[in-house]
Amino acid sequence: MTKQQTRTALRAQRRTLTPRQQRLASEALASHLSRQLFFVRARSIAFYLPNDGEIDPTFLLELAVAAGKNAYLPVLDPRRSGHLTFMPWTPGSPLEINRFGIPEPPLKPALQPKLWTLDLVCMPLVAFDRRGHRLGMGGGFYDRTFANRAGHLASRPLLVGLAHHFQQVDSLPSDPWDVPLHAVATDHQVIFTQPPSSAGVTP
Repeated sequence: MTKQQTRTALRAQRRTLTPRQQRLASEALASHLSRQLFFVRARSIAFYLPNDGEIDPTFLLELAVAAGKNAYLPVLDPRRSGHLTFMPWTPGSPLEINRFGIPEPPLKPALQPKLWTLDLVCMPLVAFDRRGHRLGMGGGFYDRTFANRAGHLASRPLLVGLAHHFQQVDSLPSDPWDVPLHAVATDHQVIFTQPPSSAGVTP
């Protein structure tokens, strides 16, 4: 299948999940990922708010906040078209609706972290393979934002895709601008798509 065919099929499949199925998947994801040493050691973590059937990292975010970690959410960067920045967020903080209908924190440049100060970025995706290739919604926001990470897998932040287990495919075509993932966490397991040592972490 082409990227677009894969995107259409898997978006449709994840939208069929019931609220109960989504909740159970979210809880299982949090259980698997929160036990990973790289998550335990991380102090600053970027999450996302789910949209279009994406697996929900809310339980994981709540665990992170309860453990005293700094949590961030993505914000469309008005100064750099097609890029994201990240803003600190805690449960109950105000959110605004962006042009895609997704809630995001208000942009406050004084609070904007440098990307390299984030320890871990949890990224949504539509499909993935075990080589670390990620298929997103097609906007390219994460690829542009972390473009300088391509080919430098030992540098921060650690990029981890979050997905339902059925979003794994045998192989995805890769374009030169695609930024590879270090790992993917699903409701079934955590898959290291690069050797843990290359990411500076251990499982």
